[in-house]
Amino acid sequence: MGVTITILDPAEAEPKKLNPKKGDTVEIHYVGTLDDANNTPFDSSEDRKAPFTTQIGVGKVIKGWDEGVVQLSLGQRAVLLCTPDYAYGARGFPPVIPENATLKFKVHLRKINNEVATNVPEADAELAHRR
Repeated sequence: MGVTITILDPAEAEPKKLNPKKGDTVEIHYVGTLDDANNTPFDSSEDRKAPFTTQIGVGKVIKGWDEGVVQLSLGQRAVLLCTPDYAYGARGFPPVIPENATLKFKVHLRKINNEVATNVPEADAELAHRR
């Protein structure tokens, strides 16, 4: 039980190997799906064309993100597979996420505090610097 991390391209990490720490503010693009036969999508910052910004490691997001994102390096893309106890548990998040659902998030760690990843598209990087 917990969060399983699959790095999609280890070479994408920044040369500095900068990792977020508890309390850091991160910017992430993500696609969230149920871990079911259809990989049913339930949320996507990419579809909204607006990356998600949050403080990490302090309980503002699900436990799978709090524990998984801090293991990524700036610029990395990964899949976080979160068991129900690291997601929304027995309650789920009706009507979108059923009870006891395992969730899969494809994530791209684009920014840690004021440090922007080099593999963020140029126009997006300019926006990230302004935030």
